Amino acid sequence: MTNPSLPIMYVRPRPVQSERDAGTSLVGDSNFSFAAKTNSVPVIATEFTLLCKFFPILFADSALSQPLALLGVRTEENLFVNADGQWETDIYVPAYVRRYPFIFMEDKERGEFTLCVDDASANLVKDDSNPLFKDGKPTELTDRALEFCRQFQAQHAATADFVKALVDNDLLVENRADITLLNGTKLSLNGFKVIDEARFNALPAEEFLRWRERGWLHLAYCHFISISNWAGLIERVAKR
Repeated sequence: MTNPSLPIMYVRPRPVQSERDAGTSLVGDSNFSFAAKTNSVPVIATEFTLLCKFFPILFADSALSQPLALLGVRTEENLFVNADGQWETDIYVPAYVRRYPFIFMEDKERGEFTLCVDDASANLVKDDSNPLFKDGKPTELTDRALEFCRQFQAQHAATADFVKALVDNDLLVENRADITLLNGTKLSLNGFKVIDEARFNALPAEEFLRWRERGWLHLAYCHFISISNWAGLIERVAKR
């Protein structure tokens, strides 16, 4: 079973260390089998424009209400990863997925983030083909991973400001999707929220202008556009 306290997709994240990872390489970055059983992933505001073309953007029905890209309508099924572990051609890969197997983990006592790697990743091997360290120093691979995680974390914080504005203005409402496939199979998806369009359109003028200045109007519109992707997900389920 997956540990609910761990980030989605990660099994055994641990700090990247020069001594421990001497002789450790990362290979096979085109295989996405690790995401095959993930039906949603957290997303950041800067990718909403691309996400809304392919996936419904929803909000977790939790204390954090973080935005998510819906990748499948059934538990443990990602409709965009095929049986060979390949992400479907010409479909955007969310940053959360591209970041794997690296991740920033927060040390709350010290108030800092540490670059970690999922020790369970099949792409982490013991050889020198694409090393994390060379002569005790981080390679370009590790430096790129560190920078990617830094940027992701910064954007995650900025996205949280947008979500807070949604919550403060009472714009998020619980939703439920009841789906009937062509063969008669009924599916139900709940545990998520959407932006109430009527409440959004009723935002006071002063608040609306603040949203425009912060770039949040664009994010809300991307969310509304993304809802049209439900039909595409249902078609994918039917094909499977």
